[in-house]
Amino acid sequence: MFNWLKNRLPHNGLTAYITHSDCLLHNMGVGHPECPERLTAIRDQLMASQLFDFLQEVEAPLVTDQQLARIHPPRYVEYIESCAPSVGTFRIDPDTAMSPGTLPAARRAAGAVVKAVDLLCEGKAPNAFCAIRPPGHHAESDRSMGFCFFNNLAVGVAHALSYYKLERVAIIDFDVHHGNGTEQIFRDDPRVMMVSTFQHPFYPYCGDQPLGPNMHNVPLKAGSGGREFREAVENVWLPELRQFQPQMLFISAGFDAHREDDMGSLGLVEADYEWVTRKLVELAAQYAEGRIVSVLEGGYDLSALARSVAAHLRVLSEG
Repeated sequence: MFNWLKNRLPHNGLTAYITHSDCLLHNMGVGHPECPERLTAIRDQLMASQLFDFLQEVEAPLVTDQQLARIHPPRYVEYIESCAPSVGTFRIDPDTAMSPGTLPAARRAAGAVVKAVDLLCEGKAPNAFCAIRPPGHHAESDRSMGFCFFNNLAVGVAHALSYYKLERVAIIDFDVHHGNGTEQIFRDDPRVMMVSTFQHPFYPYCGDQPLGPNMHNVPLKAGSGGREFREAVENVWLPELRQFQPQMLFISAGFDAHREDDMGSLGLVEADYEWVTRKLVELAAQYAEGRIVSVLEGGYDLSALARSVAAHLRVLSEG
C-alpha cells in the first residue's frame, strides 16, 4: 500500500517526532489562528495515514537558561517571564499574547530543537521534526512578535554551533511570512547561511533587502504558486546551498503558503512541500550526513496544515 516504505534505508533509528503536551497549553484566545488544535490536527493526520508508526516520538525537554542565552539576553528572558499571567492573557503586541500555559510551552518548543540537534549529532536519529508551538522565526534576540516568543530554530542552531562545533549550518525558511527574527540574529555570521521564500509585501514587511551577505531571500508576489516557488529553489537556494556545503540543515517549516490557508495569498500545495523536502533531503545526504532538523512555524488552515506536514514527513521518513 505504501510504496515509500520499500525505499526506507537502514538508518540509525527512525525520524524523530519531537513534541510535548505542554505545547497545547499556550492559548492566545478563542478564534486566534495559532491555536492548540494545530498540533492535534497534525497528529490525527499522521495517525490516519499510518505515518506515525514510522516515527520515533520524543518528549521535548525544557530549554535551559544557558541554551536560551546563546540567542536571547537574560534581561529579555526575564521580561518574558515577568509578563506571564497567572490567569487570563497578557498581550505582548496586537497579535501576540501570553496565557498561563505560554511559558512552559515556549520553553518546550525551544528545548525540542536543542533535543533534535542532540539526537542527530549523537547518531540517534537520521533527521527530526519538531511539532511545537508557539512558533519562533519572528522572535528577534530581544523582541517577541508575530505569535513568537523565543526563536526556537535559532536556539537549536546556536546549540549546534557552540556545543557540537559545527562550522557551516544552513537555514531554510518557506513560511509565507519572512523569518525576520532568524535573519536579525544570524546576519553577518559566516557560519550560517539562510535561504528563504515569503510573500512580499506582507507582514513583517521586510526581507526584500537582505541584512547580510549570508542571507538569500526570495520575495514572492501575492498569487505566486508552485512554479514561482520551485524556480526560487532551483535558481537561488540550491546553488547557494551547494556552494556553502552545510553540515546540518534547519528548516523553518511554515505551511501557511498553502493555497487553502487564508493567512496569506500564495498558492503552494502538498506536492510542492513534498518536492522541496526531497530536494533538501538529497542535499543533506550529499553534504550533511543526512542531518535535517525541521521546525514547525506557521500553517493555520487545519486540514491543509495536517496534509502538508504529512507530505513533508513522508519524505523525511524515507531518509
